[in-house]
Amino acid sequence: MINLSKKLLRRVGQTNAKYKMFERGDKILLALSGGKDSMSLAHVLKHFQSVSPLDWEFRAVTVTYGIGEDLREISAHFKEHEIPYEIIDTKIFEFGKEKIRANTTFCSFCSRMRRGYIYSYALEHGFNKIAIAHHLDDAAESFFMNFTFNGALRTLAPRYVAENGLVIIRPFILARERQIAACARDNKLPIMREEEVCPARQYGGKEPTARAATKELLAQYEKTHPRFFISLQAAFANIHEETFFEPKF
Repeated sequence: MINLSKKLLRRVGQTNAKYKMFERGDKILLALSGGKDSMSLAHVLKHFQSVSPLDWEFRAVTVTYGIGEDLREISAHFKEHEIPYEIIDTKIFEFGKEKIRANTTFCSFCSRMRRGYIYSYALEHGFNKIAIAHHLDDAAESFFMNFTFNGALRTLAPRYVAENGLVIIRPFILARERQIAACARDNKLPIMREEEVCPARQYGGKEPTARAATKELLAQYEKTHPRFFISLQAAFANIHEETFFEPKF
């Protein structure tokens, strides 16, 4: 039996109340990598679907990269817990080896290709929303990476509409990574190891280091200032546009 912490459920409940994650008639597609975050989100979605007064449905789907991923344990787990699940097999890894220049990362290419497959599947099968398991730590890392390396102030929106009309939702966006890790650990969820699902580790090019460095930096900030993430979450919703350098403000 899956035991979901009240604190994690409360975070998702707050996110749902504020950003309308789950609405009547929704058909939600969960982009499932097989990591701790998306595996935990599958069970959280199952919980909210079971207690919601609204009628909505969801399905989890995994896009493989063609690197020999073994998803049998995850498939069996979802069958046991009656969570609809499908696998989309691709040759993204082979395509990448042909198209990616030497000494560059596989990450952006894989992300674009995977997103394309997810979007196409959603549109073909009548889904109106895509759920992604990004959490508050991901949002913080994205924010710091963008202004450090890209010269932009941007992060991960709880909810937004893609150009193709699909609504992207992030039910975990107010939750901390450690809460989700505890959920996966306490419930002994079958988790794919990074080396099993990351094409960059099998590719002879450059592995990404910016995110790992940013994660370490933020951990140091939080160690010095324990309320750092609480303040950062508040800041994401407290934007003073007139104080920036853009003329239109």
